[in-house]
Amino acid sequence: MNLIDIETVTKTFAGTSEEVTPLKDLSLRIDEGEFVALMGPSGSGKTTLLNLLAGIDRPTTGAVRVAGEEISSLPPRALARWRTRSIGFVFQGYNLIPVLTAFENVEIPLLLLDLPKVDRRRKVLVALEAVGLSDRAQHLPRQMSGGQQQRVAIARAIVADPRVVLADEPTGNLDRNAATATLRLLQRLNQEFRKTLVMVTHDPAAAEFAKRVVHLDKGRIVDGEHAHA
Repeated sequence: MNLIDIETVTKTFAGTSEEVTPLKDLSLRIDEGEFVALMGPSGSGKTTLLNLLAGIDRPTTGAVRVAGEEISSLPPRALARWRTRSIGFVFQGYNLIPVLTAFENVEIPLLLLDLPKVDRRRKVLVALEAVGLSDRAQHLPRQMSGGQQQRVAIARAIVADPRVVLADEPTGNLDRNAATATLRLLQRLNQEFRKTLVMVTHDPAAAEFAKRVVHLDKGRIVDGEHAHA
């Protein structure tokens, strides 16, 4: 079943001297439970595509549907509610709040939901356990390694039990060992927890962990072969 359906999407931004079009008539379907890596040179439209899937950007033309919901046409408040419940986002730079503990960082998405405190606590502890950081719940980001900080960021991305996890260069700031551990964790989320994952990466070794690799160039898909993880 198609969980994600991107239909003839074009995205144009107003540049300083001329318009920039990072995506042109792009169509892509992703099944529920897939782990897809997006690859391509800088400027090929990978991050723009990820932002459209997250509802952070809207297409200039075309439609983006996730689980049957056309998110490209949702009003802002409904879109924000949808994003909180449906999407987890993992960033290259972790995006943790320095003065908050790992527990408090992971809890942030749940504060947007109508949940009792006891339920929030249970969900945060489950997410930290899933990434192997139960013993770091009260640590601040500066008290953790880069790999541990990225695992906190992944726990934050999955704490609200979203259907889709989007990862933008999740290993870009990590050494090879920490990167491999992060990728194995993402793979586990896909295989054991049945999360649908879409990951932007420049690293062919990272793409090996995905079930399918989609190559973009100049805003178009040029290849979408399957990779065996």
